[in-house]
Amino acid sequence: MSQAGAGREVPAPGRAEASVLRRAAVAEWGPLLSTVRSALAVRKLRAIPVTLAAVCLTLVFQCVQNQAWGYRAVQDIGAIQAWEHLWLALLRTPLSLFVPALDLPVWGALAQILVVFGIAEICVGWRQTLGVAYLATLAGTMYARIGIWIGPQSPVGLADADKYVLDTGPSAAVVGLAVYVCWRHRAWFTCGAVVAAMVLEVVFIKNNLAGKEHVAAVLAVLAVCLLREVCRPRTPADPGPVSGWEHPR
Repeated sequence: MSQAGAGREVPAPGRAEASVLRRAAVAEWGPLLSTVRSALAVRKLRAIPVTLAAVCLTLVFQCVQNQAWGYRAVQDIGAIQAWEHLWLALLRTPLSLFVPALDLPVWGALAQILVVFGIAEICVGWRQTLGVAYLATLAGTMYARIGIWIGPQSPVGLADADKYVLDTGPSAAVVGLAVYVCWRHRAWFTCGAVVAAMVLEVVFIKNNLAGKEHVAAVLAVLAVCLLREVCRPRTPADPGPVSGWEHPR
């Protein structure tokens, strides 16, 4: 019998599958993680000054609102309820995402801001980070009013009692930023997973104001992403989107 292939190593099935998964992970997250790692290695915490300021502001709001003398002050500058005048809600919206929800642990809000805001600030710059965060939060604020107007008879509507729910916290901004960063860095699987998770959250887990606001935030950010793709200038050498990352200017 021929022994030509006797010395050739045949990869084990498990090793081959691991190699495929590794290549897929590198293609999905490699450019993004490389950008974050390089920025933190060179500049350390100086790479995320806005994120650190947001974390500190959230912590200050949490400490103040837990005091008898500070609860009302925090509500007056950062708490939103859909029954209030729209102009008042719009004034409070920028700060509302830094006011932790009273029924959720503050460490969750701090972790979300530190990780997602930090990655976004490094990958797309602080201006776009704040802009997308505000857009996502504003989308949730506006949806609350539209949903109550539609009413609970519709799957996209809300019950009248939701107008009295305190609408604060960074979750809508975090979800919107996750979608935006994944889209910009062509992490399509992760982007789709985030969108699907928000829809499944509403359908099976949290069919309430918070869950539906997350979907509204995702839709608003996806609309911006699509608009960027349509309006992005094309050149003969650049016929369309390519994989990889673009360093923020």
